Amino acid sequence: MPVPIIIDCDPGHDDAVAILLAAGDPAVDLLAITTVAGNQVVKKTTLNARRICTAAGITDVPIAAGCAQPLVQQLYVADDVHGDSGMDGPRFGEPTVDALPEHAVDLMYRILTGHPEPVTLVPTAPLTNIALLLTRYPDAAAHIREIVLMGGSTERGNRTPAAEFNVYVDPEAADIVFRSGVPVTMCGLNVTHRALATPDVLARLEGLGTELGRICVELMTFFASTYRRLWGFEAPPLHDPVAVARVIDPSIVHCVDASVVVELRGQHTRGATVVDLHQYLDRPVNAQVAVALDGEKFWDRVIAAVDTLGKRKG
Repeated sequence: MPVPIIIDCDPGHDDAVAILLAAGDPAVDLLAITTVAGNQVVKKTTLNARRICTAAGITDVPIAAGCAQPLVQQLYVADDVHGDSGMDGPRFGEPTVDALPEHAVDLMYRILTGHPEPVTLVPTAPLTNIALLLTRYPDAAAHIREIVLMGGSTERGNRTPAAEFNVYVDPEAADIVFRSGVPVTMCGLNVTHRALATPDVLARLEGLGTELGRICVELMTFFASTYRRLWGFEAPPLHDPVAVARVIDPSIVHCVDASVVVELRGQHTRGATVVDLHQYLDRPVNAQVAVALDGEKFWDRVIAAVDTLGKRKG
């Protein structure tokens, strides 16, 4: 049976592909798409979710906007990576898929408590919405199968030397999630940097011969230009779909048990995920942490999902 999931995202080029993977792969049942401020302000990330759903013909999945600011600090967006729109590259028309007037956190709670089985949350953004869900509705935890997130790193960061972007934007929210007692799987930069959209991948997407495949190529081409300029990558890493792939087929993303603590006070390390892979500290395990990626399986699933949606859209 497909795993029921909710994606909480901030589209974002890689969030867009995560949505396509979740909507187009039969191993998961996408119940909702919720948005949050992160890569861009929440108005733009919500518009981008509506745009990608319109382009892919995803018309039966509710979309709801969530938090516009982190829990404590001011919002820090990634316009240097994702552009002014948050999803620069393709020319999108006016979206025909609308967002609900309901707040994302309320929609998540309504779906969680109304679904006949526990639901997996897949946050690919700052964890503000998820933290608010767990604090506003403490009983929600009993209805969550697990939280499989893209964020953090076992190594260095991509927004500061120590901190990965999603955790850096709202460290307090990440701290709440990792201390919640809900099962957490962390897919961090140490693994997502291996999910590279190489020229071969782009050729396979182009070869699908669909408008959606072309849009994906344009998304990744823009993304490649910023990753090349900022970090010297020859091909851009598609971070967020890795978390979805972990739910679809756990063999794609190998994980180990570890203790994860979010640094909140360090002058140079705020937002870092301190991952104890070797049990140096006397702390209980609170997460499964991704350490390896099967790139061939990963891209096969992504491209198959884009193909399915592109053909369905017609």
